[in-house]
Amino acid sequence: MAQPTSPRRLLGRGSWPEASRIAEILRKETIGGALLLAGAVLAMAWANSPWSGAYEDLRDTKVGPGALHLDLTLATWAADGLLAVFFFVAGLELKREFVAGDLRDPRRAAVPVAAACGGVLVPALVYTAIAAGAGDGAAKGWAIPTATDIAFALAVLAVIGRHLPSALRTFLLTLAVVDDLLAITIIALFYTSDLEIGPLLLALVPLGAFTVLVQCRVRSWWLLLPLAVVTWALVHESGVHATVAGVLLGFAVPVIRSDRAGGPDAGPGLAEHFEHRFRPLSAGVAVPVFAFFAAGVSVGGLSGLGDSLSDRVALGIVAALVVGKTVGITLATWLVARFTRADLDSDLNWLDVLGLAILGGIGFTVSLLIGELAFGLGSERDDHVKVAVLTGSLLAAAIAAVLLGLRSRAHRSICAAEEVDADADGVPDVYQSADR
Repeated sequence: MAQPTSPRRLLGRGSWPEASRIAEILRKETIGGALLLAGAVLAMAWANSPWSGAYEDLRDTKVGPGALHLDLTLATWAADGLLAVFFFVAGLELKREFVAGDLRDPRRAAVPVAAACGGVLVPALVYTAIAAGAGDGAAKGWAIPTATDIAFALAVLAVIGRHLPSALRTFLLTLAVVDDLLAITIIALFYTSDLEIGPLLLALVPLGAFTVLVQCRVRSWWLLLPLAVVTWALVHESGVHATVAGVLLGFAVPVIRSDRAGGPDAGPGLAEHFEHRFRPLSAGVAVPVFAFFAAGVSVGGLSGLGDSLSDRVALGIVAALVVGKTVGITLATWLVARFTRADLDSDLNWLDVLGLAILGGIGFTVSLLIGELAFGLGSERDDHVKVAVLTGSLLAAAIAAVLLGLRSRAHRSICAAEEVDADADGVPDVYQSADR
């Protein structure tokens, strides 16, 4: 006799190994978020102080070998170089989620992927509708509000959402990683100028060698790091944004541990090994340093702030982050539930999804990067973009903090249940129930 199938659940708790791994990632990204905010605040304070000239001189200082066309400003090194580390970790995380994590089940993967797509498409439409009449190439900024800042959003969630169910945290992290991948794809396709095919084809040589070595489970940094640097340099020379190299290198790393490499007792697989090594560098150094060089815009007091936000490009960014992200993520999640006939998990309700969608409107790191690519670093419109991204992100964070703070109180009992381990086997009892 056929067993009755259990009803499909949207945003269920998932497995304990995945939940514990996500919790560890959240702790590291939360610290990174605090450092990111510190870097941004320091940059804003310095850029609006009597010593703003020193900040601009530091940001525009050029270093690097000119013969290799790598005599770049410190701001460019932060955007092109350090953010490649950030996207390398994002590539590792995304591949791990879909190859070995809970999202290898297409039914579970559909929700964050659809939400990320909705969170890219709707903000782009909102921005375009508002900025359409601004002229002067304003349409080039359509992708600015498309990405959620992982570190910033998780830092807010850690402060106000301590009692939210783990499924929501996993959902936010996965959504942010997926839309980072969508953002880097957009950068590669729409923000590449003067494409040089030669260096791009040459980049395949060190990338291929890197891939072969990691597939053979080689971990020697003195072999892998030079290949990664050469790949990055050639991609940079080709005109494609160099952060694309970080994602490609991350995708090359194997996730599943090979039995030939020593079996299950041989230690973590390469993806886990590299993620453990590079995530602190990404969250603790790469992103905060980029924030320091990218967020330093002279506002010019309240009148200057008003002038910046009167630009339709800036208004479009703020509206897209606060409204577009909320509508896009929530609507896409609802459509998945509607067309798959899945019910929201019994521990959650749609206010939780709405709160997470609003939190997804925190677009900082990648938004600032795309703003520089669209309008040029240091241009007047780029300054307006920075003000708008900061304003929209802070508004989204404040609104989400209120809603998720209230929901966190309501979920206090669920959070307590997730910590109960009556049989002392190291796995909370709720993860051992059937239907989870």
